[in-house]
Amino acid sequence: MRAGTKLGFILLLTPLLLWLSLLIIIPHIDMFLVSIRERVDVRQYETSLANYLTFFQEPLYLRTFLRTAVMSVLATLITLLIAFPVSYYIAKIAKGRLQAVLFVLCLIPFYVSELVRTFGWMILLRETGVFSNLLQWAGLADRPVEMLYNDAAIMIGLVYTSMLFMVVPLVTTLESLDDAVVEAGYDLGGNGYSVLREIVIPHATPGIVSGSIVVFMLSLGNYLTPTMLGGKDSLWFTELIYSQFIVRFNWELGAAFGFLLLLLSSLIVWGMLRLTGQTLKETMG
Repeated sequence: MRAGTKLGFILLLTPLLLWLSLLIIIPHIDMFLVSIRERVDVRQYETSLANYLTFFQEPLYLRTFLRTAVMSVLATLITLLIAFPVSYYIAKIAKGRLQAVLFVLCLIPFYVSELVRTFGWMILLRETGVFSNLLQWAGLADRPVEMLYNDAAIMIGLVYTSMLFMVVPLVTTLESLDDAVVEAGYDLGGNGYSVLREIVIPHATPGIVSGSIVVFMLSLGNYLTPTMLGGKDSLWFTELIYSQFIVRFNWELGAAFGFLLLLLSSLIVWGMLRLTGQTLKETMG
């Protein structure tokens, strides 16, 4: 029986190990090995950290990463501010069929690909789009207004794309909050703000942190939305990686940029966990 149980456990674990090994561990090891190569001649390489030094010595590369990180953090904060009241309403106020309908409404945009959703925003924000025509009709603009190819358009796309990944962990966490605890807070003289600060937010902290990590990582590694809504001058770090791999065929520098994106984003996530006093186990749980 023990042998059968052990065999069953191994068989169940095999797909996970294959997925981790073939799609995550081995590609990252290979990417790192490529990143520490320096081309000295045709098909001749030597081990070097020159590609990593290039990142820190070239102001454009460092500035682009910092800009990408700052905008990703800002997109995460905006997504949290919008998603929290929505999630609270779904989890604690809406009941029965209304709760299910609201959750499905959050899910519907993800029935189509990110490409289609981004094209939808392009149609809305272009100078001949719905918003531009609405402004002219209301008398707020006397000519077509181009709302694409700027930071605001990128931010709208990032928030819209990431919203569900913030709502789901928040709803899950808030649903576990006992209504009696909230009522006790009011009975003890608390008001809406104090109950939110002392009861709701502390209880929802694991959901806030886990949702923020997912949204931040998705925003930082997003390529399609910044490129399409921000234009060719959007200065997004994933565009630099794409350019090195596909346009310049400099796989060594592109691999170094990709590995640096992984390391620096992990460092930022670690800092977020330290600031909030959460552990990865608590957050993922």
